[in-house]
Amino acid sequence: MSILIVGGAGYIGSQTAKLCAQAGLAPVVLDNLVFGHRWAVKWGPLVEGDLADPAVPARVIQEYKVTAVIHFAAYAYVGESMTDPGKYFRNNVASTLNLLDAMVKHGVRDIVFSSTCATYGEPQRVPIDEDHPQSPVNPYGESKLAVEKILHWYQVAHQIRYAALRYFNAAGADPDGEIGEEHDPETHLIPLAIKAALGKRGALDIYGTDYPTPDGTAIRDYIHVADLGDVHLAALRRLESGTPSLRLNLGTGRGHSVREVIRSVEKVSGRQVPTREVGRRAGDPPALVADARKAAEVLDWRPRYAELDTIVSHAFRWHSRPA
Repeated sequence: MSILIVGGAGYIGSQTAKLCAQAGLAPVVLDNLVFGHRWAVKWGPLVEGDLADPAVPARVIQEYKVTAVIHFAAYAYVGESMTDPGKYFRNNVASTLNLLDAMVKHGVRDIVFSSTCATYGEPQRVPIDEDHPQSPVNPYGESKLAVEKILHWYQVAHQIRYAALRYFNAAGADPDGEIGEEHDPETHLIPLAIKAALGKRGALDIYGTDYPTPDGTAIRDYIHVADLGDVHLAALRRLESGTPSLRLNLGTGRGHSVREVIRSVEKVSGRQVPTREVGRRAGDPPALVADARKAAEVLDWRPRYAELDTIVSHAFRWHSRPA
């Protein structure tokens, strides 16, 4: 099976490409390399191109005889989406329509879509299950929700089978150390804390210390990037069996505060993380934790690397590798 991985040169996409190859599938990566990395494509061919050109996905699907699609390609900076919403709707929504139309044209039925817990907006209850109201508070989350709705109607009209996987906080690095997280700018807590511990940046800002949480800092659910790759393959297999649609949360069901993450980085690295306490960021809820029981039940999937120290240790090994 030839699997088109759109955005497969990125953090989660490259990990998924590796797992596809290990499972005996043939990954084909389509990436415009705006945020992806050529060096991260080690399993199968890389096609450099952009979904904004409708001819690109159509050509790749036809040339490589693609049988299914895993779609990671998106802009994902929440703050930027607030100042430039058009950029996010054009890239995340309009370009996805080009991909879906190419799939319909060439008879490809199955797509696993990288969605997000940002589609829920401000949580009304924690942990968050799939029946929680979806009411995004930023254009990034709105763009992902729009694609979820489009997928539903393409399923109705064109019999597209889809899985919308709503991630919580992707973290860690390839357990084998071959690939890992490299963002510019970096906004994720664990790599920022590691770089502060390694002296590669200044003090780590702690945004808010007065939340209604046990230690006053915000709580998030961190899921290992390799576990995310595993569940994409599990979802793809479920679609191939005839399931028309899946909408699933992906997390561990356990939350960790900012201070807990800092302590874990200090434990793993043996170094102190310099910090600076600053005010809350607008729109940051006190806690975001997944109720991921449905993914476990439907896909018979459990995270292999659920412990925070394990996630941090894999990330630390990646970020402390020789230049």
